[in-house]
Amino acid sequence: MSDEFCVVYESQGPLGAEVARSKLEAAGIPCMLKYQAVGRALGLTVDGLGRVQVLVACADAERARELLVESDEPYDEPDGDTD
Repeated sequence: MSDEFCVVYESQGPLGAEVARSKLEAAGIPCMLKYQAVGRALGLTVDGLGRVQVLVACADAERARELLVESDEPYDEPDGDTD
């Protein structure tokens, strides 16, 4: 990866960031997570301590954001009509 990284996603706590990382890596976009050690070690999610950023090479940022926006789209449940 390049020396220049861009934040493409941010979550309060590791769960959302791990999901975003999995989606990006499945699409072939290398990424890494950035978080404060104290939040991770103590499980704190107060006042920004639990904030986790997903970073990618700036060259991949636009594509990564597009993929992550697609994953945030609401799920449409089927009608239930099976005529």
